[in-house]
Amino acid sequence: MKIYQLRQRQEFNSSPESLWEFIATPRNLDRVTPPDMRFEILSDLPPKMYSGQLVEYRISLPFMGKQTWLTELKHIEEGRSFVDEQRFGPYSFWYHRHEIRVEKGRTLMYDEVSYALPFGILGRIVHALYVRKKLRSIFEYRRQILSSLDNDKSI
Repeated sequence: MKIYQLRQRQEFNSSPESLWEFIATPRNLDRVTPPDMRFEILSDLPPKMYSGQLVEYRISLPFMGKQTWLTELKHIEEGRSFVDEQRFGPYSFWYHRHEIRVEKGRTLMYDEVSYALPFGILGRIVHALYVRKKLRSIFEYRRQILSSLDNDKSI
């Protein structure tokens, strides 16, 4: 199984506390997901995430239609970091760590995603032709939305 990684760093004007408040609210995932994915949360969600929480949602994928995805929120360090790990979904493996840091007086958010695709060599080809670019575009969309919310003082 080939494991890929995607890393992103983003700087914010907002305090680490207000950024944490935003990302620790599972409903906000909908706000930072591109509309073309037709993201739909299926779980009843509490106002704040908790360790062990399962979040079920549906996304639309080209050539595959709507896919159900179940992730578990875990390794929560309040105010600092958490992981969402796929339990069921389109990837063979998905482990996404979110971390907020303060460096030189600036609020920074780091994302690191480790993931693998099913179907062996076919999965590698699909990754090279589509998945890598699509994930980068999803994270770029999220970066733009979070920047906009940060500039508007919404986080």
